[in-house]
Amino acid sequence: MEIDWANLGFGYIKTDYNIRCTYKDGAWGELEVHDTEYLNLHMAATCIHYGQEVFEGLKAYRGKDGKVRIFRVKDNALRMQDSCAGTLMPQLPVEKFIDAVLKAVKLNEKFIPPYESHASLYIRPVLFGIGPQVGVRPATEYLFIVFVTPVGPYFKGGFQTTPFVIMREYDRSAPLGMGKYKVGGNYAASLVAGERVHQMGYSNIFYLDAKEKKYIDECGAANFFGIKNNTYVTPQSTSILPSITNKSLMTLAKDLGMTVEQRHVPVEELASFEEAGACGTAAVISPIEKIDDYDEKITYTFSKDGKPGPVCDKLYHKLIAIQYGDEPDTHGWVTVLE
Repeated sequence: MEIDWANLGFGYIKTDYNIRCTYKDGAWGELEVHDTEYLNLHMAATCIHYGQEVFEGLKAYRGKDGKVRIFRVKDNALRMQDSCAGTLMPQLPVEKFIDAVLKAVKLNEKFIPPYESHASLYIRPVLFGIGPQVGVRPATEYLFIVFVTPVGPYFKGGFQTTPFVIMREYDRSAPLGMGKYKVGGNYAASLVAGERVHQMGYSNIFYLDAKEKKYIDECGAANFFGIKNNTYVTPQSTSILPSITNKSLMTLAKDLGMTVEQRHVPVEELASFEEAGACGTAAVISPIEKIDDYDEKITYTFSKDGKPGPVCDKLYHKLIAIQYGDEPDTHGWVTVLE
């Protein structure tokens, strides 16, 4: 199949191989290479009935030097272990996770977009219960899969700002619930609200904390950050997914001489931010143009000309440069494919 790298969208394209590993009789088996996209799944599998499912998302990038770099693979492995603990599933060893990712990328190397396309290879590890169970109990058998697909840059029109909206009638996650784990149910819970705000012309919904509706939580499925007085501010909450991108941006902000604060952020504080953004693996940073508070009829504006602010711009391009190998990786984030 010929791929038009210059016009690659953000979606699924079939690649040649995926890697699988089964947990059975209390132990993880060996990694297996498969060339089919399909599963033979028991109709009573716990992933279907009780949501025993966790996943990750990371990327591989081809540099100008031709080398392939995978970004923060160990951090994704550790976060998947945390999600497994939260769903009562066996934790996959970090080394096995990393081996599976490296194997999937190597076997599908021809699908890694060229450097000049500004595209990348999206890597999706997923782990779920396959053992049959009727009654709310964990399964005894599990399947771990890593598949990959080439994806284009998230911003088709270039790095640009988009509008968000606060709507208090929707919650993403309960304060002591599953919000801090990367499970499919969190994303299913966001579909209705997401569809509604898209129809209203917004990029995504802006969630406040579910308990008091006082503090900033997340932007759709992404972490939020605000910039003011040379300070990078991001919410602290028991219902927020610990974004690896956000973690990286906090480190880079410190490298740039900024102060970093991770704390409760009252919604009124939006008025004091000079810039704001949502961050995650897909887009790195989605700069926020404005946030409309639908209930209070207030608008918080962060860009009057539709362009990202200088700090968002600097952080975005610095992180991208490390991922593609254009700048040195001084934090040990990148794994170079042998």
